[in-house]
Amino acid sequence: MEEPTNANVPRPAWSQEQLLTLARAFQECRLLLTAAELDLFTLLAPAPLPAADIATRLHANVPALTVLLDALAAMGLLVKRDRAYQSEPSASELLARGRPGSVLPMVLHSANLWTRWGELTNVVAGPPPVQTDKQEALRAFIGAMHVIAEPRTAGTVALVDPGPARKLLDVGGASGTYTMAFLAASPELRATLFDRPPVIEMARQRLDAAGLLDRVNLVPGDFYADSLPAGHDLVFVSAIIHQNSPAQNVALFRKAFAALDPGGRIVIRDHVLSDDRTSPKAGAMFAVNMLVARNGGNSYTFAEIQSALAEAGFVDARLIHPDTRMDGLVEAFKPPHHSP
Repeated sequence: MEEPTNANVPRPAWSQEQLLTLARAFQECRLLLTAAELDLFTLLAPAPLPAADIATRLHANVPALTVLLDALAAMGLLVKRDRAYQSEPSASELLARGRPGSVLPMVLHSANLWTRWGELTNVVAGPPPVQTDKQEALRAFIGAMHVIAEPRTAGTVALVDPGPARKLLDVGGASGTYTMAFLAASPELRATLFDRPPVIEMARQRLDAAGLLDRVNLVPGDFYADSLPAGHDLVFVSAIIHQNSPAQNVALFRKAFAALDPGGRIVIRDHVLSDDRTSPKAGAMFAVNMLVARNGGNSYTFAEIQSALAEAGFVDARLIHPDTRMDGLVEAFKPPHHSP
């Protein structure tokens, strides 16, 4: 008699979103473990404290700690009110030191297991080979960004509504995923795609295969070091500002301002946090991702984006789509009578 196997068990098919959610599940786990290691739930059980006071007691870095606290509040483990944080009552009962039903010792044991589990791949397969082909790694990253973005592009472009725009500048446009969606939505539109030289060649291949190369000007460059091409009435800045410091965003917006004709519009797609920085949850979690990357990036509120845009000269900034999963959209305009 044949033994039953896992292959005989009926199951639903995996979706892209389910797999990506599973791949990111470690992030919330790591936040809980770090909070437990810092003993935050014990410290914040009696009364709310502002981030600066918590940092003083823990000898911690205030900006970094604030990102952590906001993410924990977004998860519902802390309550944030008037810029002060307190353990959520049921979390206090289970995670504060000395409480009768506290599971803190087990959570701390899980924290000790973290490093061991981090070695699982090496245990199974041995140390990975040293990555020497940077071009191949870049190609894999750009390809991954296309896979994630492509299903959402038509909806995003519809929300942006290019309208009468005829000259699009796609800043950091990667392999052309959004450029292609804009061109499909607006037959009269022509585009400039600006990105690093190796990425431009990837865009050239994808646009050529799509029969759109004659409508796109491919310009290699580095938006941190170079000016952006001028003469556009719509600038699209997608999934860039989170990797920048506030000062870098102002500098980028100034370059975008110079690239626009008077009356032109900038649209930014990225995480856009609530004023208290705890929602959407995905944005608060992504701020931690930028924190551990140590590149100065962050998730920003609409007010912070609006302020950076105003400093660069833009007016009439507004949120045209609230953020749920890095799909927040902010637009602003270059004054119609602006002269250099």
